[in-house]
Amino acid sequence: MAAELHSELPIRPVPRDIRAVSNVNTDERRHKHSRSSYSEASPLASRNNSLTFRPAKRPMPSPDKTIAVINASGRQAASLIRVATAVGYHVRAQLRNLEGVVATEVATNPNVTVLRGELYTQEERPSGSEQVDVTRDGPISGIGVNHALISELFKGAQLAFINTTFYGDEQRIGEALADAAKKAGIQHYIYSSMPDHHAYNKDWPSLPLWASKHRVEEYVKKIGLPATFVYTGIYNNNFTSLPYPLFCTELQPDGSWIWQAPFHPDVKLPWLDAEHDVGPAILQIFKDGVKKWGGGKRISLAYEMLSPREACEVFSRGVGRPVRYVHGPIEIKVSIPEGYRAQLEALEALFGLGHDDPKKQPPYFGDPELESSCPRVALELWEGPRGLEEYAREVFPLEEQANGLTWMLDEGEEGITNSIRRTANGNGHPHHINGYITTLQQVTLESDGEDEDEDGDGDGGLVMRGLKRDDEEWLA
Repeated sequence: MAAELHSELPIRPVPRDIRAVSNVNTDERRHKHSRSSYSEASPLASRNNSLTFRPAKRPMPSPDKTIAVINASGRQAASLIRVATAVGYHVRAQLRNLEGVVATEVATNPNVTVLRGELYTQEERPSGSEQVDVTRDGPISGIGVNHALISELFKGAQLAFINTTFYGDEQRIGEALADAAKKAGIQHYIYSSMPDHHAYNKDWPSLPLWASKHRVEEYVKKIGLPATFVYTGIYNNNFTSLPYPLFCTELQPDGSWIWQAPFHPDVKLPWLDAEHDVGPAILQIFKDGVKKWGGGKRISLAYEMLSPREACEVFSRGVGRPVRYVHGPIEIKVSIPEGYRAQLEALEALFGLGHDDPKKQPPYFGDPELESSCPRVALELWEGPRGLEEYAREVFPLEEQANGLTWMLDEGEEGITNSIRRTANGNGHPHHINGYITTLQQVTLESDGEDEDEDGDGDGGLVMRGLKRDDEEWLA
């Protein structure tokens, strides 16, 4: 499958008559969690309000570098693209498709060249044959690597940020990306990795989706790429009121939430706001260069170490409602890809080792030394992170509302109960995990053949179609 270069989409010009824009009646529905940048009384509201008094901008040289990125609509990659292009870097970005607000944002960025297509290839299937599940861990019969697109990705690039996902054979794709990057002479290769816990302790089970990343990391080291490996913590925006496994905060009739997970209540976990903080940190690694961060160094990218109990307390302060942690099994109430199901089962077994004794729970990053560097090393890279409390206060209600939920608008016990009833019934409301939104009624394996891609090439993943974001990258 050849790479499909996507031309720039037209961008609406800024209106010439600024006064006309200021008189437009926006009549937007706001709620108590909304925030404005400045109050009306702020002196910043009137400062430099005329072009006559605005000082001329100081000319700034643009970086003469191009960054190759895959899965560009994922949280990590999109965060980097925003900050890198804002300061003048060019990006060559692979996108599975152009659907959704993030993909549109990336595709309309004038400093981005989009290569549209899958990183895997799939043989033609006879009519009526069984759907191939491309989300399984390990070798997949009939699934190959899109070498043509991968080779195109690195043309003219000097830097690369690579965050592979479980679409296709992740290890083979990761190795192919590393080979192509070395052939293209990439000067600094940053790979978003995760640990294989079994490699640290034979009594610990591997997490399939993390173990494949670990194997790719080992291969990158083996071929001698000038590389840095980042390990990202738990995303703040994993939390959702909709019934998705592991990070569902279940809304109660009194307006409070319950978060149930297998993590020990008192063992610290690393946390990260991927959308807000990955981009600035990765950009700083590129700026510091391989002299400081190369040679296969690993970086724990997390800005808070909070136990589940502490995370609920912090989240509660931010959102202004009680949040209670329950130490229990992962509940799966919707259909999910088989690859992700295997990951959840292994995660429950791994972190269940410390069910009664917190000292028995393995470190989230596998390596105690790497975990102990949180958040010190991350703060060396980026000093302005968005913590879980700020996320809960400023962003969570907005994301929930974008997902079709109304608890932030419903007042009183009756309103909350109605909101819960609407959520439980699905009601066509979209849902997100790691920021990727889907509709509850459409959360289903494509293997049933009812929901295939436009070209009939269903990939065994989730059907991700919602009101605000469509078909964004899964777990990226």
